[in-house]
Amino acid sequence: MLAAGWVGAPPPAAAAADARDASGAARLEALDVELPRDESVAGFVRGRAATAPLARLLVPGALPAARAPVLVLLHGLGETHDRRLALRAWSELYGLARAHARLATPPVTRTEPRRRWLDDERLARINRRLAHRPFRGVVLACPVTPNPWRAPTERLLDAYSAWLVDALLPAVRERVPATRGGPVGLDGCSMGGFVAPEVWLRRAHAFSTLGVVQAALHAPGAARLAERIAATVDRSGPVGLHVETSSDDPYRVGNEELARQLHARGLPCRLTVPAGPHDQPWLREVGSIELLLWHEGQLHGRRG
Repeated sequence: MLAAGWVGAPPPAAAAADARDASGAARLEALDVELPRDESVAGFVRGRAATAPLARLLVPGALPAARAPVLVLLHGLGETHDRRLALRAWSELYGLARAHARLATPPVTRTEPRRRWLDDERLARINRRLAHRPFRGVVLACPVTPNPWRAPTERLLDAYSAWLVDALLPAVRERVPATRGGPVGLDGCSMGGFVAPEVWLRRAHAFSTLGVVQAALHAPGAARLAERIAATVDRSGPVGLHVETSSDDPYRVGNEELARQLHARGLPCRLTVPAGPHDQPWLREVGSIELLLWHEGQLHGRRG
């Protein structure tokens, strides 16, 4: 594992203990995880070496002494062709590190003032929530995500699910001992929003929360996916569910239908639909904020 320095902006200096705690939560140490080559998933990134970084961890400077939560995040199609780009997808391109810092040092403000993706009502709700329950942070695990349509899909998803749970998560717990015994969440964006539920369906026992952001999902497949999720919940127990899309997301109908179908099967699901397009600036402004806030609340044993 190689330390890649600190990311995220620290808050303004303050004397209060709460401000010092927020400073620790806002600072994220970036660690690139090297794992042995696994032939079953060797083809999911072009040209990778026998051992190479396959995930980036973002570790808050302040963590609980034990059972710190982990959130695994799967990136989209645009970063699948280059491992180096894949490692930067969430931490930089999707604004995850900055979102973590913004939540840890409220009040949250707009970074794109000319765009109203983070409207007044949403901004006020987020800041009321943070005033009532400060953001405690999570360990963020951002692995390279395969393109499931470049290989036999079921076989690749089987192998990747096993790799995430049997190789990556043990490596996270070894390097960040505070996460041992802690809950794990799973989310994905666009193509990663297709892959994340497939991983959960294969290894549901490993995850306490499941979310998707602008998942590459069309309405005809939503009912079938909801049916599979409901059947797995019956076998494995409940899971927190979050579906996030946006007003101009080309996959909006499919995402909203997934949330509707989950509710129809008696599975509570939080649906979040801010204004905005399907792109990285939207993720940096509001998409990553919303997913982090929801998972952090769930993984720290809170609701809402």
